[in-house]
Amino acid sequence: MCGVVSMMDIAKITAGQMYRYYMCRVVVGDGRRPARTPLREVQEEAGVPAGRWMGRGLAVLGLVAGEEVTEAQLRSLFGEGRHPYAERIEADRPAAGQTPAAARRAGALGRRVKVTGVDLVFRPQPTLNLLWALGDDKTREAIEAAHERAVERVLTWIEDDVAVIRFGAGGVYRTRPAHGLVAARFRHYEARSGMPLLHDHLLLSVKAQRLDGTWGSVHTEALYETAVAASALYNEVVMAEACEALGLASEPRTVTAGRRPVMDVAGVPHELIGWTARRSEQIAACLEELEHEYVTAVDGDGKPRFLPVVSERARAKLNRIAAKMTRPPKQRARPLAQLRAWWKASAILNFGVELIDSLLERARAAAAAIRSRVAAVVDVALAAVDVTAMVFVMNGGGRFHRRHLLAEARRHLALVLRGRRRDPCLDEHIVDAALAAYCLDISEPKTLRGRMSQYRLYTARWALPDLEPARRPPATVPDPDRQAPADPGAPAAHRPPHQEPGQWQTPRVPLRYDRAVLAGAVVREKLRTATAGRGRVYDAAAHQQAAMPEQLLTHRDADTVPDRPENEPTERLRRLQDAFTEAADRAHTALRALEEPSTDVEALNLTAERLRRLQDAFTKAADRARTTMDRYADREDAPAPRKVREDDQRVHRREQPGPHQGRGASR
Repeated sequence: MCGVVSMMDIAKITAGQMYRYYMCRVVVGDGRRPARTPLREVQEEAGVPAGRWMGRGLAVLGLVAGEEVTEAQLRSLFGEGRHPYAERIEADRPAAGQTPAAARRAGALGRRVKVTGVDLVFRPQPTLNLLWALGDDKTREAIEAAHERAVERVLTWIEDDVAVIRFGAGGVYRTRPAHGLVAARFRHYEARSGMPLLHDHLLLSVKAQRLDGTWGSVHTEALYETAVAASALYNEVVMAEACEALGLASEPRTVTAGRRPVMDVAGVPHELIGWTARRSEQIAACLEELEHEYVTAVDGDGKPRFLPVVSERARAKLNRIAAKMTRPPKQRARPLAQLRAWWKASAILNFGVELIDSLLERARAAAAAIRSRVAAVVDVALAAVDVTAMVFVMNGGGRFHRRHLLAEARRHLALVLRGRRRDPCLDEHIVDAALAAYCLDISEPKTLRGRMSQYRLYTARWALPDLEPARRPPATVPDPDRQAPADPGAPAAHRPPHQEPGQWQTPRVPLRYDRAVLAGAVVREKLRTATAGRGRVYDAAAHQQAAMPEQLLTHRDADTVPDRPENEPTERLRRLQDAFTEAADRAHTALRALEEPSTDVEALNLTAERLRRLQDAFTKAADRARTTMDRYADREDAPAPRKVREDDQRVHRREQPGPHQGRGASR
């Protein structure tokens, strides 16, 4: 899904790369490791802690959780894909009478592979980084503990629900790791610019053991596919753990207008975030140049290589390229105490001592105001509506997998609970409710993988508008000296010759997030009205209005509708479709009423003009959406919508301490 702000990155680790990059840079705090210098000596000089082992699979390899990671262990496991004690095993076995070949087999973990692991990089939200860097030692330790618990939670979820070992011809068979996974965690304190950036590199080994005791490799594609859901889980857990420990609350913050907001600590001035993100302006300037080159690029025949507008996916790729092009060289790593002193002095110089010393008090005051009006209640039925509508609109063509719903459910919980802990399985319950009541299975699998539950293809049961299909490039290429048209079919407008490429606005495809927000409001309004006569009223004000006033748009005086036969799915869809225009008008009226100063409304940046455009988009796509849904509504294998019952409400419960048992064991 595009437009997602991720606090977790993922990259593959290859055998050769382990020596060239990780052993010389990452494991020593992103500094520069001199040749032939012992690892621990460089770490102590740089002031970074030694790496620590994590994961449930440590016991099988003779390792202990929290034990220091040595250079020989790294070289064997991640550099060669062998046992961490392979060197010792190969030295001891010949003394016991075994041949060198048998000793080498004893130190191997299955067959050798090129990709030996993945690098998961976790970093807290910018406001948490600010409190960690500028607060006292107690605040710093609380945020570091929350960060570590969030990393452990993500690793446990990967072990329980994500990691699979493929075996057999073509990897036709799949199984979960019998004893869990093995990972090495390395702590870093600063960004390349020298500004505060608490983050951990979690080097996750792909080697895992099957039930029969043989060693295999975890399928890295599954890890990449669930990276967004893993990032959403980390973002939610680290914010909740830190807020509960320090008495804080979270609020939505818009990073890019029209895109999904991120959850940050309430009460921390946003100008401080700009102080830490010094590279943002450099990346933005480079991105403008890359977008200009993108829309004006032509091949050898003079035809455009790409669309004359920048899509969300293209913009995300160009943004990554801009970040790499503007990346400064790494600096020499420094101890944390020295860094914190420099950061605080710089912040005081820029913003004053009064603001910096009162950051935590400001955040706690804002949290008290938020928690007084936001109830710690999650309605599973309402959450399922929001999650399904958002995923339907944000995914091209309205088709999605279960992992998309899971990622959106975690973002929804972070927005609703505002920094409170929740039941570890509540996200799974929301996804199950969405699949049962509001999603339609449209899978037509032709492969074995397509028949697996995680690869089933779904769409929404409602007649929501489909997204505009991507248009093909025009046959003739526009003149590079002419401004690229906003509409690919419209003639290009001349760009003034005295303007540089970055001085004129590059045409971009409209973002989908605003449409997704309005889609959820429209569907929720119709469901509330349609169920009012059957004893179930979707009263948003009683559940989440305080938490999400910009999205839960309902009216207490809504007219009820009579019962309709449950055996007429097509007729129900048509009736919902015919009422879209009316529902959009009501949603628009409610949003206009919320235009008074409000943190939540301003964070989403919903204006009357943009809402009118969104309303027009809903009306235009009505007929096309009805045709799409009619085709699938008559399928005999389509499961019937589940009726929403009163006991579907789930009240928030504080998360109980103890190890995470995984989805299957929690039910």
